[in-house]
Amino acid sequence: MSLPLEGLSAIVTGAGRGLGRAEALELARLGAAVVVNDYGQPGRDGSGTASAAPAEEVVAEIRAAGGRAVAHLGDVSDFESARALVDLAVEEFGKLDILVNNAGILRDRMVFSMSEDEWDSVVRVHLKGHFNTTHFAAVHWRGRAKAGETGVYGRIVNTSSEAFLAGSAGQPNYAAAKGGIVGLTTSTALALARYGVTANAICPRARTRMTEDVFAGFAEPTAEGELDPLSPEHVAPLVGYLASPAAAGVNGQLLVAHGGMVAIVDRPRVSAKFDTAKEAFTYEELDGLLSPHYASRPAGETFAASEVLGLKKG
Repeated sequence: MSLPLEGLSAIVTGAGRGLGRAEALELARLGAAVVVNDYGQPGRDGSGTASAAPAEEVVAEIRAAGGRAVAHLGDVSDFESARALVDLAVEEFGKLDILVNNAGILRDRMVFSMSEDEWDSVVRVHLKGHFNTTHFAAVHWRGRAKAGETGVYGRIVNTSSEAFLAGSAGQPNYAAAKGGIVGLTTSTALALARYGVTANAICPRARTRMTEDVFAGFAEPTAEGELDPLSPEHVAPLVGYLASPAAAGVNGQLLVAHGGMVAIVDRPRVSAKFDTAKEAFTYEELDGLLSPHYASRPAGETFAASEVLGLKKG
C-alpha cells in the first residue's frame, strides 16, 4: 500500500525544533522526501550563532526511520537564501511539490515601547520569509506548467496565528505579520490555482520555545505517557493532510488546529449594515446609528486571552 505523499518532495522551514520538526517528521512518515530548513539560532528572538545542528538532527531522525531528507541552513528572510532552498529541493529530489512555511521569531513589546528594529525583524522573518519561499516555489511550478508539463502538483501550507484573529497586546509586530500571511495565502491561492497549486494557512496552538510564555500553566499532561494537549504532534497531521492529494479541493482556507481539534475559519462577514437616509452620511446621523449599536454590545467585546483561545489553566 503506497503512502499518501510517496514520490513527493517537501520543504519545511524552521524545522529544526518544535512545530516545524513535528511537521517535517510527519511529512516524511507519510512518504515525502524532505528538505529540513533551519537557521539554527538558539534564541527565539533570532539571536545567537547560527548552527546546522538542529536541522541535521531532524534529518538524522528521518533517515533513521527509512526516509529521505537533506538539511538546509539558511535564513528564509534573505531572498537569495530562499532561492537556494528551493533550488536544493529540485537538485536533490528532482522537483518540489510541497512547501510548508513555519520559520519565525518573537520580539514582543507593547506598541508604545516597540523599536523600529523589533518591528522590522519580526515582519521580515515571518511575512517576508513566507513571501520569499513562496515566490521561488511559484516560479518553479509555473515554469513547469509553461513548459507543457501536465498535472503539476503543488501544495503550500503557511503558518499564521490566532494572535491576528484575537489580538495580542504585546505582539503588534507578530500579529500584523501573521495577518499579512493570511492575505498572502489567499492571494497566492487565487494566482496559482490554474497551475494545480493550492495554498492554505493554519493557526496552530502548540507548546514550543516560541510559545513557552504564552502557554505557561495551561493544560499540561496529568498522566505518564499522556500526550500534551498542546503538543505540536496534534498539528502536524493537518499539515500532512493539506499537503496530500486528498486536499486537492482545499484552497485559500484558514484552519485552527490543536489538541485533537480542527476548526475552519470563515472569511469576515458583515455583522450589521446601515444606510444613510440622505445623499451622504453626516456625523450626527452616524452618531445616531453607530453609537446605540455599540452601546448594546459587551464593553468593547474584549475577552481574556484564555477565553479567546478556549484554554484553561490548570
